[in-house]
Amino acid sequence: MEDIKQYMKSVGQQARAASRVMAQADTAVKNRALLAIADAILNSSAALIAANAKDIAAAKTNGLDAASVDRLTLTEKTVRGMAEGLQQIATLPDLIGAISEMNYRPSGIQVGKMRVPLGVIGIIYESRPNVTADAAGLCLKSGNAAILRGGSEAIHSNQAIAACVHTGLKAAGLPETAVQVVTTTDRAAVGELITMKEYVDVIVPRGGKSLIARISADAKVPVIKHLDGICHVYIDDEADLVKAIRIADNAKTHRYGVCNAMETLLVHANVAAKVLPELCKIYLDKNVELRGDDAARKLVAQMSAATIDDWRTEYLAPILSVRVVANLDEAIDHINTYSSQHTDSIVTENYSKAMRFLREVDSASVMVNASTRFADGFEYGLGAEIGISTDKIHARGPVGLEGLTSQKYIVLGSGQIRV
Repeated sequence: MEDIKQYMKSVGQQARAASRVMAQADTAVKNRALLAIADAILNSSAALIAANAKDIAAAKTNGLDAASVDRLTLTEKTVRGMAEGLQQIATLPDLIGAISEMNYRPSGIQVGKMRVPLGVIGIIYESRPNVTADAAGLCLKSGNAAILRGGSEAIHSNQAIAACVHTGLKAAGLPETAVQVVTTTDRAAVGELITMKEYVDVIVPRGGKSLIARISADAKVPVIKHLDGICHVYIDDEADLVKAIRIADNAKTHRYGVCNAMETLLVHANVAAKVLPELCKIYLDKNVELRGDDAARKLVAQMSAATIDDWRTEYLAPILSVRVVANLDEAIDHINTYSSQHTDSIVTENYSKAMRFLREVDSASVMVNASTRFADGFEYGLGAEIGISTDKIHARGPVGLEGLTSQKYIVLGSGQIRV
């Protein structure tokens, strides 16, 4: 345990020192590093996939569930996606040092705000090795240093990606310690990371509910978090049903083990008989288990009875709960009661209803006529995301560059004194 404490203290000290260099790095240098990391990832595609194969083999031996193995897996496509995310981050405006809201005060001073890095960001995540590249890129562009602690199941993948990150940082003349991937799989390292107030400014956990709940309870460092992705699609009685079926199919079946997948489908009673049989046939053909209320079950015989727990469950699996609602008010009430405030969508051609849904649904992302699967930093044009926050303070929704920065007040004077 003492070795872990010393190791993490060393990591923290190096990150703090690197954060001061990163805060001063100009845009061209940061972009050069991002592009160099992207090139290293593309050039190392075969090596990354080979390292990932070791993790997948171990995961299957250890009985990791299918959804977790899916999140763990790297392919040529996902490797390209990591590189593209870094390249896109390089094209984004550099927020650091930007001055806004400058105003003269009666005293003659000017008061405004300047965008600044947070400092050192600790990121704790499970399964997804692509987070290593995404997090490194976003922290780098936003002028922060990063301490990344991936899941033990992805240790080979994460270390291989870390080598690419260090190659890119070195090529740009930036300290390799600006991005450190924790090398130990000992869980004690997490306990140290989330309590190192002198070295770490914010923690971002990405993973299962139990991980995030534990970190939120034990951390002595501020946490940007979300606990669940209980996402809804509501099909209104004034929806284009062709659109509705495509959206509801995609929102659930595009990928099951992701936080922006739909977990509950709400359908207006006036169109339920038209849309549910056709839509549920698609689900059943894809082996999606259906759980519904009484009204939905009358229309689809293969549907089992839903319980109140189903409305509160993030399945991350081919399971879907279905409810027939009387109107928009009932749909919004259901969402605000059971939603995890992640992402919710309405399908309707009625502008007024769409605007009501946008205003009244209290979630980080609220959509009209679009799949919940778009709730993603890359799809939002953020380049990549460090996570999706369902908090309401500081950052909400996909956390990209702006969410990894803060602001400080700046004052410009010409000799004024306060009297």
